[in-house]
Amino acid sequence: MASLWNTSNPAMADASDPFQLPNIPKFKVALCQLSVTSDKNQNLDRARISIKTAAEQGAKLLVLPEMWNCSYSSEYFAKFAEDFTNEDASPTLSMLSEAAYCHGITIVGGSVPERDHGRLYNTCCIFGPDGKLKAKHRKIHLFDIDVPGEISFKESDFFSAGDQTTIVDTEVGRIGVGICHDLRFPELAALYREKGVHIICYPGAFNMSTGELFWELVQRARAVDNQLFVATCSPSRDSTGSYTIWGHSMLIEPSGEIIATAGHEETIVIAEINYSKIQLQRKSLQLDEQKWEDIYKWIDAHELSP
Repeated sequence: MASLWNTSNPAMADASDPFQLPNIPKFKVALCQLSVTSDKNQNLDRARISIKTAAEQGAKLLVLPEMWNCSYSSEYFAKFAEDFTNEDASPTLSMLSEAAYCHGITIVGGSVPERDHGRLYNTCCIFGPDGKLKAKHRKIHLFDIDVPGEISFKESDFFSAGDQTTIVDTEVGRIGVGICHDLRFPELAALYREKGVHIICYPGAFNMSTGELFWELVQRARAVDNQLFVATCSPSRDSTGSYTIWGHSMLIEPSGEIIATAGHEETIVIAEINYSKIQLQRKSLQLDEQKWEDIYKWIDAHELSP
């Protein structure tokens, strides 16, 4: 699996020490929990207003939800999909670029359906404060679920899976990106930690069943196991779509503590990030020094007898 790793911040380019404090180690982040409708233009307007409001409250990093310009329903994916090879022809990318530049903020642009060579992808685009597209992440782990009597949904019927991890350097830190079901896989988060990521942003849209069971649990696990920040952003519960969305966008610190969380309604969560907490947590509990890699490798290499 290839890694899209943008190193646009020279101050963080020293590969010998993957963890370094960024230029801005303390700042406000905004999680824009939007109510998504079946009207694309209305969704773009809501996002634009939320970005402006968050920026006016001092946010330097902003995260949008999964599928925020499009109802999470199969009938809309292809209809609302955009070709990202021409940013000027993509109303969603144009709006995000303009908003990032206008407000001077970094935007992790949730996810929207992307069309590329006849395939659809569930894609997140990241824009810098200069308005330029810094990276994009295509959802790697597609959400296929069948719980009799509760929910049946197969994302792989509509979308192709991405095949790249995504790490991007920004003025507010080294950001790793995942989308929704990517959150369930600890290997991805561990890779990001190994590469010196400060915060993992997961736009997501968990349903009522998985949301109640796993949403908070897996976020806190990814944060505490890797001793970094985790931010999630969901659509609100009153969004239209093929299933009811859990909501509860969150920011988790490296200790696993919840810094801020939303309810299920449309809202903007504003919270402060201080990356010195990463250093404090790793100094207090030195997990890397306590690992026994040789033992793990031995167990993996030998078939254990019953």
